[in-house]
Amino acid sequence: MRLIVARCSVSYAGRLRTYLPAALRLIVFKADGSVLVHADAGGYKPLNWMTPPTVIEETEDAIVVRKRAGAAEDRLEISITEILSDVSHAMGSSADDAALAKDGVEAHLQELLAEQPGWCGEGFRLVRREWPTDIGPVDLMCRDSEHNWIAVEIKRVAGIEAVEQLTRYLERIRRDPAFAECRGVLAAQAIKRQARVLAEARGFECVEVDLAVLRGERKPELRLFAA
Repeated sequence: MRLIVARCSVSYAGRLRTYLPAALRLIVFKADGSVLVHADAGGYKPLNWMTPPTVIEETEDAIVVRKRAGAAEDRLEISITEILSDVSHAMGSSADDAALAKDGVEAHLQELLAEQPGWCGEGFRLVRREWPTDIGPVDLMCRDSEHNWIAVEIKRVAGIEAVEQLTRYLERIRRDPAFAECRGVLAAQAIKRQARVLAEARGFECVEVDLAVLRGERKPELRLFAA
């Protein structure tokens, strides 16, 4: 990751046009091609940004970030008048990040579902926790009663990023012909509406689980259905 603190102005042209007048800002360049421009206010959200894939061109007093968006091109131009700091740091691999992503609740949820995989789907049995892929481990790899493979990604609260993460894992897993028909299941205490819509559009099953029930602290709710 490269971090530049500089006095700069920023113009963007693409789906719309924006302009930031000259001021002192933090510019972040990530290894995946992301570029973010931050002020020292406004919380976590950048003032402007470009997501990968990008092409970055740099001169003595300007940095131009380009991204092809369909037939058009998005263009972020950073004009620099003064650089106060320019440092780069090796941040490790994406697999390291994946291993650190779980908080205590999420890790406990994975442990409980590994012991009781039937909550993720009828007839599921666990083959392995932390099934390795070359971009990080998928939480659970299971098989159902018909011996089909199922990759289960577990979150405390599942948003769109959880769906994207499961999508990436399945793309890698399905490259092996033996796992070409592997299905995806997103399991969480709560699944956001947008994430559920996207997951179902991609053919993933969504399962909401109750941590208290998994722990045996209370019994599952019984539901009555009219005939």
